[in-house]
Amino acid sequence: MALFTPAFPRVEPLWRWIVPALTSAAFITLGAKLQIPFWPVPMTLHTLAVFFVSALLGPRLGLGAMATYLGAGAMGLPVFSGTPERGIGLAYMIGPTGGYLLGFLLASGLIGWLAMGRGWVGRVLAMLVGLAVVYAAGVAWLAAYVPAHNLLAAGVTPFLLGDLVKVALAATLVSGVARLKAGLK
Repeated sequence: MALFTPAFPRVEPLWRWIVPALTSAAFITLGAKLQIPFWPVPMTLHTLAVFFVSALLGPRLGLGAMATYLGAGAMGLPVFSGTPERGIGLAYMIGPTGGYLLGFLLASGLIGWLAMGRGWVGRVLAMLVGLAVVYAAGVAWLAAYVPAHNLLAAGVTPFLLGDLVKVALAATLVSGVARLKAGLK
């Protein structure tokens, strides 16, 4: 009899996707809004939040969280760093930082995939690959706004040290959460 029983894939309830995506998008928003004095420029915790969420949730949920965040921003919610002062919605997204936002979207799925089942070093390497994607998309987009000879000075160099610190911190936080989850089992 079992031979003729159709096998349907188990469908997860919608809330199992919506709740993590919304809470993670809120966390990414918080990271974008928190500014810390740093040298050579003040930094936000945006990269930390995106990379943490991506490595913690995996490729599908990490990408879903980032897409939710970008969707909220596209609808005009002031979720991005410097909003609403520097504009909101699609006008902000097509501005000079639009490539970095696109890079975050691309990197979120990639980091989630590369970091799966990895230890601290593997997570750091996954996040460094993601950071390279963010910088590549960001600089390519920024080229429409900044002369080529100033691209690295405007879009990479001032942020590199802070982003490397955030990568190490994000990998450490994900490792801590993984250890905590393993201890609860």
